[in-house]
Amino acid sequence: MTERPDEPAGMTGGAVTDHRTISISQRGNLKALESALRKQWRLGQNIVLCWSADERGILVIFVPHYFLGNFCARPGVEGVQDNEAFVRELISGSRCKPREEFFAIANRLDIAPGFIRLDTPLADDPAVTSGVEQLIKRYGLSYVSDRAVLLFDIAEFSLFTPFEQASQLNSLSYSLNSAYNKLLAKGIEVHFSRTTTGDGYYVWNRALGAQANTDLLYFLLLVVADNAVARRASHGNTVPVIRAAYHIGSHYELYQAEGVNPTVHSYIVGDVTIELARMAEKAQPQQILIGHFETAARAVDGAHAESIYAPAFISQCNEGLVALQGIQFAGKTVEGLQCRLSGAGSGDDRRAVRRLLITDKHGLSRHAYNLEFTIEFEDRTLALGLAESALAEEPRAAIAAPPATLNSLHNGTSQLAVAVQEPTLQEQVEELASLLQDRFEREPRDNG
Repeated sequence: MTERPDEPAGMTGGAVTDHRTISISQRGNLKALESALRKQWRLGQNIVLCWSADERGILVIFVPHYFLGNFCARPGVEGVQDNEAFVRELISGSRCKPREEFFAIANRLDIAPGFIRLDTPLADDPAVTSGVEQLIKRYGLSYVSDRAVLLFDIAEFSLFTPFEQASQLNSLSYSLNSAYNKLLAKGIEVHFSRTTTGDGYYVWNRALGAQANTDLLYFLLLVVADNAVARRASHGNTVPVIRAAYHIGSHYELYQAEGVNPTVHSYIVGDVTIELARMAEKAQPQQILIGHFETAARAVDGAHAESIYAPAFISQCNEGLVALQGIQFAGKTVEGLQCRLSGAGSGDDRRAVRRLLITDKHGLSRHAYNLEFTIEFEDRTLALGLAESALAEEPRAAIAAPPATLNSLHNGTSQLAVAVQEPTLQEQVEELASLLQDRFEREPRDNG
């Protein structure tokens, strides 16, 4: 995403930082801090882990880039949190630590803290703190345990000429920006970042939380719709045929060296990107796949946000699509939008959704769902995604959904597995074990 001149420059934990609200003296502090961090960073040789405010500047912990890998490989100490979990927690969320906790971290890592002197003390201001956080993360490594990420992949990309490839990537990029503007007009701002895969993009919301994940699902739907409308109006191979995948999971975030400075935009890698790549690898052109994930639901009226699975999450998102009525595609006004997972019933029809079994080139299996999406205009209805009738049928019969609560039905405790390729006996046994495990894990919640 290209930064716009009027766009806030930072974000911490989903909160936007507007540097225009920071005083001149504190902006000077941030500038001096970045200069000092760049020197300590040494073209990526070192990374910063955390910081703590001091009367004369800030305390920081710098370690060599290979340090964390070596530290996690050390044997754990009995009664103490294991090293890998400790590191993940350390590089998650805020890097600003109270002084006592900061020195406890330095002691556990056996690292002497560094000190950066500033001309004036840092102001106790959320905007200033957020600005420091962004600088620290830019020269470090971050871990996010629960974030939605998209993967847009252009079908048959390698078969096109270089000019056609450039045109298709540019068209997809425009669809991302178009979706952003359409959502913004409805009061939904998706602070999206992206990295190219060569024949597509990984896209994520820089904000975190259940609402941010929901907004990214809306973003996905509008990108797919804009691409479909553009294809109908195009000639030749200038607009791509895409396949898309949506998943929620964990990842690491880093800024690579570009010349003598870290890049302005971050890169992500982790379980969520690996799952997306394996899903998209088996997806058909125009198909939209949803990963099999568990995430926090949006809290309603201050109630505690429970944990839900992908089918229930999609059901919640579908209910919120009414907020997007009135947007326009090619001059036509949208009168209604609906999305559902293939196999899911509507209204009181409580059917378990169809769950796809995807086996990748490494022989590893995972589950996913096929998403269908319709947009109603005054004169016609546009159906997007892959229709259920186009899915490969598996000869095994569906197990009937148990008469449990609506949430457990959406969770899909008994679902039809549709194999992308003919499963082996071992895969069938593993899938049955997975289904039984899912049911076992959810029974306390359903009965509780």
